[in-house]
Amino acid sequence: MTLDPHALGLENLALETLENDVLCVTLNRPQKRNALDAQTIEELISLFALLPRSTVRAVVLAGAGDHFCAGLDLVEHHREDRRPEEFMQLCLRWHEAFNKMEYGGVPVIAALKGAVVGGGLELASAAHIRVADRSTYFALPEGQRGLFTGGGATIRVSDLVGKARMIDMILTGRIYQGEEAISVGLAQYLVEDSLAHAMSLAQAAAANLPLTNFAICSAISHMQNMSALDAAYAESVVAGVVNTQPDARARLAAFADKTAARVRPEKS
Repeated sequence: MTLDPHALGLENLALETLENDVLCVTLNRPQKRNALDAQTIEELISLFALLPRSTVRAVVLAGAGDHFCAGLDLVEHHREDRRPEEFMQLCLRWHEAFNKMEYGGVPVIAALKGAVVGGGLELASAAHIRVADRSTYFALPEGQRGLFTGGGATIRVSDLVGKARMIDMILTGRIYQGEEAISVGLAQYLVEDSLAHAMSLAQAAAANLPLTNFAICSAISHMQNMSALDAAYAESVVAGVVNTQPDARARLAAFADKTAARVRPEKS
């Protein structure tokens, strides 16, 4: 399935197809620090609903300009003056978008820079890998704005850094960046060029078999929501399907005859 941004009605997302069916998805509202308005959320839902049925093998998620994403578009929020039930429905659409990213089965690598704040951190936490550069900073300033997180921070950010750190971030406005952000789990990589590194990781992921990637980028998240007993059963079922797939035969043969690349650390 070919992804046509015009056919999808994408205005706030820019698409670029890279080598090996890697898709670069760029939040394209730099004048707003890529803040997420209602339209951008709907575009994310439309796009990520299609990806599992497309030829895309990995996604790089980036932001135009100097920032990844500054979170909820507060100007729109103020202007719309929504009723409680209206904002609840908007939050559910955010969850729909981020769930399609996390559970869709296509690897998503976020290339972070500048602000990864509020809803921007919720968006980044739905990616499977997060790559930060030296300009990247993470925060949940909802407490100071008179707000509460509505896009999954209590689920995904808490899962990354722990409940106590997440509460500290939203309660006090604490900002993480650099090595400290890596040490608490907000990103897995800290590099000079986050986009280039994210693209390199996406190429590595795209070289895997699609069914294997589907299991890694969907089943693991589902298993985290299960009891240990149910997760063990589900893991066995998924392994039974993935580990006997016909497409893996050539890779297993290469390992058996010792022509496959060995797993070794790089020499320093």
